[in-house]
Amino acid sequence: MSETTDKKMTAPPSAYKIVDIPEPYADVIKRHGVEGKFVEGEESPWVPFGDNAAIRHLAFDVRNNIYSNILWIKSPGVIGTHRHRGTVVMLCLEGSVRYLEYDWVAGPGDFIYETPGETHTLVTDHPDGVKLFGWLQGPIEFYDENANFLETLDVWWYINHYESYCREHNIPINKQLYL
Repeated sequence: MSETTDKKMTAPPSAYKIVDIPEPYADVIKRHGVEGKFVEGEESPWVPFGDNAAIRHLAFDVRNNIYSNILWIKSPGVIGTHRHRGTVVMLCLEGSVRYLEYDWVAGPGDFIYETPGETHTLVTDHPDGVKLFGWLQGPIEFYDENANFLETLDVWWYINHYESYCREHNIPINKQLYL
């Protein structure tokens, strides 16, 4: 065994310095790679999403139909029945949330993972509502109480939602949001 494979990491390294790591494909990464992003969440306004909810948009990735946001339902309420056509990753930040179709309730720090094809109705019974961080990929189809299709929301819908609100309220569009 080589010296490197004999070592076992028991904790992450704690050196407080930038380490220049050898990269065999550095030239390829430099030519074709895309830099990571930092987005200041406070720079994004709360955009109304129905009467009792708002969205703080955090990122739009048009190449992969991915959008990220914080969904805030301000008091007990419902985000109607919808079907995911992509993967959704959410983290409950405040309050609590559940789906009518399942028997669990998520609270602060709880992780929710949704797969393509799932259909459900998001509900918060918490007196202060809920805030959910979401990383969503692909379209979401919304239906009314009679299972009639209403609209598809995807990265383009969310960009329009954000930009229309900004233009209407003379808020500068934050270019950091576009990955």
